[in-house]
Amino acid sequence: MDIQIIIPIYKPDNKFIELLKQIKKQVIKNIPVLIIDSGSDERYLSEIKDMNCKVKKIDSKTFNHGGTRQMGADMFPNKDVYVYLTQDAILADEYAINNIIKVFDNKNVGCAYGRQLPHKGAGIFASHARLFNYGTESYIRTLKDSKKYGMKTAFISNSFAAYRRIALKDVGGFPSDTILSEDMYVAAKMLLKNWSVAYCADAKVYHSHDYTIWQEFKRYFDIGVFHARESWIRKRFGAAEGEGKKFVISEAKCLVKKNPLLLIEMVVRDGMKFLGYRLGLNEKSLSKDFKRKISMGRGFWK
Repeated sequence: MDIQIIIPIYKPDNKFIELLKQIKKQVIKNIPVLIIDSGSDERYLSEIKDMNCKVKKIDSKTFNHGGTRQMGADMFPNKDVYVYLTQDAILADEYAINNIIKVFDNKNVGCAYGRQLPHKGAGIFASHARLFNYGTESYIRTLKDSKKYGMKTAFISNSFAAYRRIALKDVGGFPSDTILSEDMYVAAKMLLKNWSVAYCADAKVYHSHDYTIWQEFKRYFDIGVFHARESWIRKRFGAAEGEGKKFVISEAKCLVKKNPLLLIEMVVRDGMKFLGYRLGLNEKSLSKDFKRKISMGRGFWK
């Protein structure tokens, strides 16, 4: 199976250097890597001297979550599988790439994603989010599973995900202009085309964010914008609010056990997430200047 790793970067920190080191330690040797650099200090160049790696420079103003990733795929039109990573996701062991690739032995699998573990030293909110969304059991889901799992059926994360080229082509590739969630867009399209989505619990990366409450608000505003503009996902798979309720209950139970004093912060944090999401769903009634101020993806509002 001919694979291609694609990593978009923008002002990466030391986590990106650790990621590159881990790629070199994989049991699959000399994996080809494409780095799409939209702005960096180029410290990583010394790390890739002994790697099968290409660097594509782009203007940060042209970056788009979907369009940039599709550009990377288009540069390698004959690959079997594209593996996407983000600059802050560190492969957890030498088998991570091998374990996400092997699921494509199942000819029905169109895309797959790995398990995300919290970074060392991650806060309790970030750690719980990873444990809630990324369990210990692998699975493969099809369109029929949407009756049981709703929107969660199309869940996937490009922090560590892989796509079969012919399946990606079958759904028209990544969208060229989304604020985020280009991964869910493709997974949902694949499910509607009768491809399967796989979760590989043994393909692991360290990846988490200790967002402030304001950052959480902005992130969920962007998610709401995506769901408003791609309303077919909510109509076909169900609204996201149901999954949100399950998360809040799980989070509260976690805090009661580990740190009850954080329950008040949880209420404020989750309330701001909900407010941000609802504002995003109704973004048409907001001015572009205001949306730019409350959005994490400010560059989207050109």
